Amino acid sequence: MSTISQTIINWYEQNKRGLPWRESRNPYIIWISEIILQQTRVNQGISYYYRFIEKFPDIYSLASATTDEVLKMWQGLGYYSRARNLHFTAQQIVKKYNGKFPDEYDELISLKGVGEYTAAAIASMAFNKPEPVLDGNVFRVLSRLYGISESTQKSSGKKIFMQKARELIEPKSPGLFNQAIMEFGALHCTPKNPGCSNCDLQFYCYAFQNNLVNELPVKKQKIKQRNRFLHYLYIQYNNNTYIEQRKQNDIWKLLYQFPLIETDKLYNIDEVISNSKWRQLFNGTKTIIKSISEEKIHLLTHQKLFARFYHIEIEQPNHFLIENYQQIPNKELDKLSVPKLIENYLTEINN
Repeated sequence: MSTISQTIINWYEQNKRGLPWRESRNPYIIWISEIILQQTRVNQGISYYYRFIEKFPDIYSLASATTDEVLKMWQGLGYYSRARNLHFTAQQIVKKYNGKFPDEYDELISLKGVGEYTAAAIASMAFNKPEPVLDGNVFRVLSRLYGISESTQKSSGKKIFMQKARELIEPKSPGLFNQAIMEFGALHCTPKNPGCSNCDLQFYCYAFQNNLVNELPVKKQKIKQRNRFLHYLYIQYNNNTYIEQRKQNDIWKLLYQFPLIETDKLYNIDEVISNSKWRQLFNGTKTIIKSISEEKIHLLTHQKLFARFYHIEIEQPNHFLIENYQQIPNKELDKLSVPKLIENYLTEINN
C-alpha cells in the first residue's frame, strides 16, 4: 500500500461519518444509497434512504412495486428517470439473475441506470473488486494531489484521473479505500477552505506545494439554463380536483400534475384567461378564481422554471375537462407522486 493510500485510509478511520449504509456489503443497499447520493447531499439523503429502504427492503420488493409507488418514495429527490431506472433494473436482476446482483464490473455497468461510478462502487464495496470510483470529491483530491489540470468532462482527462486512481487503490481493501478517498474529499479536501494547514498529505500535494489549491481542479463551465413558464390550474369541483400524468420525454415523466398551460413568458391573468387551453378547459362553465399564487422559481440542472398556481372553483366540468383529465378527491392527492414544486404548493395552501 502506498503512503498516500495509507494516509487517506488512516484519516478516514479517525474521521468518517457514521452512515447507515457504510458498513454494509449488501449490493442492494450500496446501490440504493449511491443512486440517492447522486441526487442530494448526505445529510439530506439519509431520510430519503431510510424511507426508501423501509418501503423496499430488498430487490424483490422493489421489483414487484408499481411505478407510482417507486416514484412516490423518490418524490423530492428530482431526476425521476433514475427512480424509473432503479425499478426497471430491479426487475431485470430478479428476472435475469434470479435476484442476485452480478459481481463483475462489466456486468454491473450493463444494467440500466448503472454508470461507471455506481458500477465501481458496487464492485468494490460489495464484491471487493479493485475498481476505483471517480466522483466530484475524488476528482478534486486527485487534481490537487497530482496537479492535474485536464477537464473531467473530456475522455482524455478522465483517463488521466482513472490512471492515478488505479495507482492509489488498495487491492486488498478497495471498498474501504474508495469510501475513504470520497470522504476525504467531502470533509477535508473541500472545494472551499480545505483543511490544508493540518493535512498529513501536505508534502505529497502538488497544489499545496505550488500554492494552487484554489486553482485546482479547473472550474467547470456553467450550465446554460433554459427558462420555462408554467401556469398550473388547481381546479376544485365537489371536493375533487383534476390531474394528468406526464407522459412525454420531458422533466417529471410519469409524475402527476394539475392541468398546465405553458407559455413563452410569464403571462398575467388576463393573458392566461385568453389562452386557447383555458377556453377549452372552462368553456361553458362558471368559474371562480379563488387565489393566484406568487411567482415561484424552481431550479433544475438545465432549466429554470417560473410557475404560478391558480386555485379555481367550477360549477360543472365540461366535456374537455372530463375526457382529458382524471378526477380525484382532494384527500387522495398526497398519495400521488408529484413534482416537488406541486408538493410545496399543496403544503402551502393546506396550512
